[in-house]
Amino acid sequence: MEEVTVIGIDLAKPVFQLHGADASGRPVFRKKLSRAQLIRFMADQPPCLAAMEACASSHYWGREFIKLGHEVRLIPPIYVKPFVKRQKNDANDAEAIAEAVVRPTMRFVPVKSEEQQARSMVFKTRDLFVRQRNALINALRGHLMEYGIIAPPGRTFVKKLKAQTDAPESDLPPGVIELCRLHLEQIGILNVRIRGIQKRLEDAAKSDPETIRLQTAPGVGPVSVMAIQAFAPPMEGFRRGRDFAAWLVPVQKSTGGRQILGRTSKMGQRDIRRLLIIGAMTRVSWAVKNGPPKGSWLEQMLARKPRMLVAIALANKTARAIWAMLTKQEDYRDPAPAV
Repeated sequence: MEEVTVIGIDLAKPVFQLHGADASGRPVFRKKLSRAQLIRFMADQPPCLAAMEACASSHYWGREFIKLGHEVRLIPPIYVKPFVKRQKNDANDAEAIAEAVVRPTMRFVPVKSEEQQARSMVFKTRDLFVRQRNALINALRGHLMEYGIIAPPGRTFVKKLKAQTDAPESDLPPGVIELCRLHLEQIGILNVRIRGIQKRLEDAAKSDPETIRLQTAPGVGPVSVMAIQAFAPPMEGFRRGRDFAAWLVPVQKSTGGRQILGRTSKMGQRDIRRLLIIGAMTRVSWAVKNGPPKGSWLEQMLARKPRMLVAIALANKTARAIWAMLTKQEDYRDPAPAV
């Protein structure tokens, strides 16, 4: 058998498709293996380049293959798609992965460590509980609206809903009151769990000088810092802060020498981008209410641009500041210093 230099692996839960190729790119084997057979097969192979799409379980398999002496490269699925020939199936996907990984300009996703994935799990768990709490609050508001009990959106008005539900003059049916209390009880449980995870994130953000320094950027708090640590790739992979900001914020559709920046895309890392824009919007709202510092960049922008556009521009500057802090390439200057 010819020497295999590249193995493209299409990951799945029970069945894995492998495509082996030699140095010239010619196919050497195509195999379908079960989960239990995959590790044994890769252990029997000489050290080679193992390529996979950066999807569910890819980081686990990447760590396992590295232990066996293989070089591992993870490819974003969107970069593999152009190499799929005609019909989409597991065999063609594995072949496309093997072809994409040897392209000289291909971009890869670094394999995450177990610690980094543990940090991301903490953040994702908090995010899940927050979404569940919001869903319960909106459901409770919707149910009570049918009985004439109205409250503005947001968790700050849950106490108002509780008071109106428990009021004797509400005239709610006993079954409705019982169900509303179930909603309120579940919201209380989620509040406790979210506060516990929030405390854990805050303690972790205080334990590292680097995370403390990152929180000096505008709109960056403990949750944003821990999201950056959990999800951001190594900053050395970006040549400058502008590249890191472009990875996070708008999608580009430029042509003919004209720069055209469209809407915020789903590429890059959506959690970091969302938190940076929320933090920037908070900073902008504060400046609108209290007045921005005289002569600052923020004052000039707010005088001629919509608030949301200013917030995205501020988030862009924050992303560049984060890159500068993590790579120690340049000093950061706040475009909107506190009064």
